Amino acid sequence: EHPPQFTDPEEATEFIWQNLHTEQFLEQVIGMLDAGVPVEAIARVIVFGGFVEGKFTPDVGFLITEPVMKMLMAIGVRAGINNIKMSMQDITNNKQLSNIAKIKLSKKNFDKSVKAVQSDVKKAGIMSRPKKEEEN
Repeated sequence: EHPPQFTDPEEATEFIWQNLHTEQFLEQVIGMLDAGVPVEAIARVIVFGGFVEGKFTPDVGFLITEPVMKMLMAIGVRAGINNIKMSMQDITNNKQLSNIAKIKLSKKNFDKSVKAVQSDVKKAGIMSRPKKEEEN
């Protein structure tokens, strides 16, 4: 019943970035990524939590989901996690991101790896048509 705290996606992203870098949150994120929880799942929980707390609207949440995923991936790479799963599909189909463990973090290499990963990850949302094997 109240207006959101952030209406600008950049401000909301900055808020999440600051919260991700608290000691407690970093430990939790690194632990989840190391345990095999996909980046997509963690990002959705963070974004949904921000919406529920009234930090931003669903529209802003939708716009910041991709940057939040990139933030989480950067944390995982920086922490030296070898097998980062990007999407829910990676749990069953671990062909994507097989080269992420070989990347040494530098801004130049990280930007290249993000672009490579983005091209590998399927662009499908919750409203997309199911695959033939999912229909049955």
